[in-house]
Amino acid sequence: MTAVLRRAQASDGPVMGAILQGWIEDAPWMPVLHSLADTQAFCAHLIAAEECWVAEADGQVQGFLASKDGWISALYLRPEARGRGLGAALLAHAQEEAAELQLWCFQDNHAAQRFYEAAGFRAEERTDGAGNAERLPDIRYVWRQERREMS
Repeated sequence: MTAVLRRAQASDGPVMGAILQGWIEDAPWMPVLHSLADTQAFCAHLIAAEECWVAEADGQVQGFLASKDGWISALYLRPEARGRGLGAALLAHAQEEAAELQLWCFQDNHAAQRFYEAAGFRAEERTDGAGNAERLPDIRYVWRQERREMS
């Protein structure tokens, strides 16, 4: 699937919210805490407050990444877009612009853990979930740009 990466626009909020809400509802271990409208409003806030990029293919937003101050707060794809390199393209774009990135990943999200570890992220902290809204154990991952030695 060939995609174009572009900055998210306010008009992308509803589809970004639908992608995120769909992921939440499809993960059997994930509690559904918010309505679709609430999740869409959250994505509208991400677009306004963070750096958001979308991967667009076949005339549709297939996924998105949001980040701010070295923290990735969201990276989600439509189910049919997963495993096709779109998430890797969004993540690589974020990595090009940063010396270090961090993110939280739920411990039950094994596919995401494999994805981030393959991209060079390393687990640096594990929690019992007391600090997140879902109350699910999570992992803080960190990626650092490799320094090249001067010769």
